[in-house]
Amino acid sequence: MRSIRAAAVGAVTMSLALAASACGGGSSGGGSNDSPKTLTYWASNQGAGIAVDKKVLQPELDKFEKQTGIKVKLEVVPWSDLLNRILTATTSGQGPDVLNIGNTWSASLQATGALLPWDAQHLDKIGGKDRFVDSALGSTGAEGQDPAAIPLYSMAYALYYNKEIFAAAGIDKPPATWDELVADGRKIKAKGASVLGAEGANVSENIHHVFVFAKQHGADFFTADGKPDFTADNVIAAVKQYVDLMAEDKVIPTGDAEYAQNQSVSDFAKEEQAMLLWQSAAANLTSQGMSEDTYGIAPVPVRSGTPGTGTGINSMVAGINIAVFKNSDNLDGATEFVKFMTSDEEQTILNKAYTSIPPVRNAQEDAAFNTPANAVLKDTLTKSAAALPQVAAESQFETAVGTAVKELFADAAAGRAVTTDSVRAELEKAQQQMPAK
Repeated sequence: MRSIRAAAVGAVTMSLALAASACGGGSSGGGSNDSPKTLTYWASNQGAGIAVDKKVLQPELDKFEKQTGIKVKLEVVPWSDLLNRILTATTSGQGPDVLNIGNTWSASLQATGALLPWDAQHLDKIGGKDRFVDSALGSTGAEGQDPAAIPLYSMAYALYYNKEIFAAAGIDKPPATWDELVADGRKIKAKGASVLGAEGANVSENIHHVFVFAKQHGADFFTADGKPDFTADNVIAAVKQYVDLMAEDKVIPTGDAEYAQNQSVSDFAKEEQAMLLWQSAAANLTSQGMSEDTYGIAPVPVRSGTPGTGTGINSMVAGINIAVFKNSDNLDGATEFVKFMTSDEEQTILNKAYTSIPPVRNAQEDAAFNTPANAVLKDTLTKSAAALPQVAAESQFETAVGTAVKELFADAAAGRAVTTDSVRAELEKAQQQMPAK
């Protein structure tokens, strides 16, 4: 796995260099309105494929052009490329005017100085801060600073389970704790079915899950003053518990150690596995031909008790933010576009299309988001989700720790023991890759 490790170190080093560099996008200066009739927009891949996103977004961009006279050039960027594309743009000056970012990257990209700060004046231009729900605003940048981005789509993790597979195994309700999930897994395997999907080679998915496990162990990956703290005993226990779902409990198939392109979602959609931990998966499952009647949706399990604050956290605050490069050649148009995309009408249209939850209060009250499935996601976002650390080194953290978990899954798949010592060793390597405070 040496080449993978080297790639991760390279990504971290690049991120560190960019944090101290000049920002970019649109023009080489501090922003202007020199090109008032055009915008370039990098959208993240939210649907089952790039073609799906274009089908969803293009009619709305045409509507914006009709209203404002501003033509928006759309590029949908795959998640595998998006962060590196953005980081390169912050130094090259060759970026879009407007872009989607994973909300967990907000503080890291804020630290580059490339993004337009959403101070009170700019927020007023899009209707004000109070239009957005608190959970979404918690992942828009470092505490005490103006937001670096605006919430666009909100998501939470849930447990998706196949009703028929559960019934065949004699299971009448979804597991509420990890012990129950492991016990149910034995019954499911006895009937010849696969239990739980994972994306063991996807560093971001790894981070999302081990962050939740850390919260459930009363731990975090950073100290209160923002220093990396990857080797605390409860952090190690949390990472080991997650990887042990494959290594010891045998509920995640060893083949999933190589998954990184949503293959676990496809396995679930094809009814080849009983459970899936995913964020707002309904649209993806429907696009792959799975009927909504086939599966149920429940909160992600906790160690004991029920989901809630403290050690009952069962999801990171997932979602997409929309940001503006501050040296855009069409700052006014970019601001107008953000206002359009976060309007009540567009929030309803877009979040319905992606089966995500609107971060805009009024849109969230639309009847379309009051289904039983959405009730689970909304309840999770309100009561039992936490934002990933909003620190400048967050993107390095995702790469370093996510890759450490990837290595541990590879060990489990190869039959090598995953011990407390081996977990500690991987996390020590990850911590060494982090920038000095």
